[in-house]
Amino acid sequence: MAARAGPPLTLFAIAGRKAAPDSERNRIMDEVRNMAATDLDQIERVGDVLAVHAAQQPGQLAARFEGRETTYADLHERTGRIAAALRADGLDKGDRIAWLGKNSDEYFELFFGAAKAGIVLIPIGWRLAAPEIEYIACDCEAAMLFVTPEFGDLAASILPNCPNIRRVVVAAEGAADHADWPRFVDWYGGHEPISPRTDLHGDDALIQLYTSGTTGRPKGAMLSHANFLKGYVRAAAEPMPWNEWTADDVSLVAMPVGHIGGTGWGFRGYHAGALNVIAREFDPAGVLDYIEKDGISKLFMAPAAIQFVLADPRARAVDYSRLEYILYGASPIPLDLLRQAIEVFGCGFCQQYGMTETTGTIVYLPPEDHDPAGNQRMRGAGKPLPGVELRIRDMDGRILPPGEIGEVETRSSHNMIGYWKLDAATSATVDDDGWLKTGDAGYLDADGYLYIQDRVKDMIVSGAENVYPAEVESAIYGHPDVAEVAVIGIPDDKWGEAVKAIVVAKPGTSPDPDDIIGFARGRIAAFKAPKSIDFIDALPRNPSGKILRKDLRAPYWEGRDRAVN
Repeated sequence: MAARAGPPLTLFAIAGRKAAPDSERNRIMDEVRNMAATDLDQIERVGDVLAVHAAQQPGQLAARFEGRETTYADLHERTGRIAAALRADGLDKGDRIAWLGKNSDEYFELFFGAAKAGIVLIPIGWRLAAPEIEYIACDCEAAMLFVTPEFGDLAASILPNCPNIRRVVVAAEGAADHADWPRFVDWYGGHEPISPRTDLHGDDALIQLYTSGTTGRPKGAMLSHANFLKGYVRAAAEPMPWNEWTADDVSLVAMPVGHIGGTGWGFRGYHAGALNVIAREFDPAGVLDYIEKDGISKLFMAPAAIQFVLADPRARAVDYSRLEYILYGASPIPLDLLRQAIEVFGCGFCQQYGMTETTGTIVYLPPEDHDPAGNQRMRGAGKPLPGVELRIRDMDGRILPPGEIGEVETRSSHNMIGYWKLDAATSATVDDDGWLKTGDAGYLDADGYLYIQDRVKDMIVSGAENVYPAEVESAIYGHPDVAEVAVIGIPDDKWGEAVKAIVVAKPGTSPDPDDIIGFARGRIAAFKAPKSIDFIDALPRNPSGKILRKDLRAPYWEGRDRAVN
């Protein structure tokens, strides 16, 4: 495997540069020794995860990215240097930095380095449209932007409108077109490593993930150190083979880090002390290569991604002997797809249900409930993880008994701190007792299994991406031939749901559907833009004027037993 470009990093020094002073070296050695007998369930700071593994298994591989390998000892030391570099750039506890790029081992190095320094990291989804990226970069008030080379021009274009960004660093070791932007490894390499801040606590913010909102503007969900750590401790207390990890496990991180499914899954492997093989982006053929060449034992994918992998001509020729479990989320897995996946992969499957605001998974459908012949439980999301409470409430606030449909609410240590600088939105989502409204409509059965029936907030899930109608409608409304528009999700065999716009044309016009779609794509990400347009004389509304999306959706979902796919 190829080494990292530049001088090789070791636990206490960088070859060719001045070694750390004796006092600093001794302090770091003492820190590592003190962590040798520490259990992961005793720590409350994410940065200490690496200190534990550096003490207990320093030579264990932590990451592999496109031929480059990093041990836990080197990762612990390197992230200490990153923390020092952040401090040297004038950042203090609670300040923000942003990442704009695809997956990389350097992203997770920045994640842990920021965690040690008490800095909050904001990964920005690279698939978003330029105005959306600019909005997030400005809204989060990031003082620094870390960007991979392919997004350098985009980053340069947003800087004039984001005065909060004082410095840009080029990650992924690519050549920069902007000579005044330092490379990541050069930016931190000359600093001596520092330990995690002692004034960090579990409730302090660790990461801020943006999720689209019903107002058309994304909201920054603040997740804490405790959100990432406490759930693992509680889950480990209950025997769940699919959730048991060893240092021999090899995890594939293929989902984008701009989502909790990418960052959360990646952190799970690091927390376990396993080897994390990081894919720059999801690619079906690449996934097969990783499984065979790297001996992947666990991975997380959306059902649509599983379908793409199975469609690859090589899917039935790959050696899956080390593959133990595939975890999947964003939607239930169709029975026909499960049968094919079990036949080809020959591993266990476990559904994960959650959201950004719950730091990912709070409900799981275990492998033993996945029956190729089909069963009732496969129609559901599963049962709550240890420490997770669920309840169903109706519109009047009454707690509903098993079998009755209402809004799903949850309470646990997984729930977010709140939305960044949006107190009203936070209060509307999480009550004073800590119950979080998911926006999903569903019911619990007598055994505590959760079944999702519809989405209270009209969210559309297409290919594991969340799309909110109001955001798409806002992008379409400016079209000169559109008088009114309502956006809904309709069934789609490939993506689960597809975005459809129902349009009322302005009098005297005959809009071209392709023109409307192209107009929307110029203002929002392509995956959010409608895939099809239907025209209607008037939108159905209730007496108060609210659009009746349920009535618009009904014809497309006719004959199905639930209004999500």
